[in-house]
Amino acid sequence: MAFVDGFNLYHAIDDLDINPKTHRPLHQKQHLKWLDLHSLASAFVPPSREEVVAVHYFSAFATWLPDAYQRHLDYVRALESTGTHVVMGNFKKKYRQCNQCNTRWVGHEEKESDVNLALYLLDMAYQDAYDKAFLITADTDLVPAIKMVRQRFPQKEVIALIPKSRFQNAMELRQACNSASRIEEQHLERNLFPATISLPDGATIIRPAKYQPPKQHT
Repeated sequence: MAFVDGFNLYHAIDDLDINPKTHRPLHQKQHLKWLDLHSLASAFVPPSREEVVAVHYFSAFATWLPDAYQRHLDYVRALESTGTHVVMGNFKKKYRQCNQCNTRWVGHEEKESDVNLALYLLDMAYQDAYDKAFLITADTDLVPAIKMVRQRFPQKEVIALIPKSRFQNAMELRQACNSASRIEEQHLERNLFPATISLPDGATIIRPAKYQPPKQHT
């Protein structure tokens, strides 16, 4: 069973898209966000002996950003078409201030996703719904929940699947789990949704324009 920290994975993909010299976005790898999470998790299990029985995706909608909100809606529909269980938190307004110029503005802070993930990880363990849990994240806030699962259910395994851009800095998370594997860029490339997804009711999900793969130069 896979538990996916949506924003942690989203921003880890952004990390891959930064020019290491200028530290500016290259806008060449946004297509990797059109990611089939069930297919990705399945890439880390031996198909002859194990199967991914469920994927739980935790995130929140940035409703004040219309374009991003619509892309996220499309992505959630794509995930649900594969049976992925989507659990949405929310954003709360947070007033911020520049210490140098005293300028104030309203920011947004994502809430509930890590708590929801931790609760599901523990609850599903008590339901005996999994033998192994994949955590697709680099968030060390989940360490207490991981330790509790391993203490209460020593026969179960908790395995971190960490994007390569954050693997080295996730030592505490890696140490809390039974084991950890690195999600390489090739894992993302090989497990993307198609450009068009046809639903049983006849509806169609179209890949957002921002997630179109870059054109190959010949």
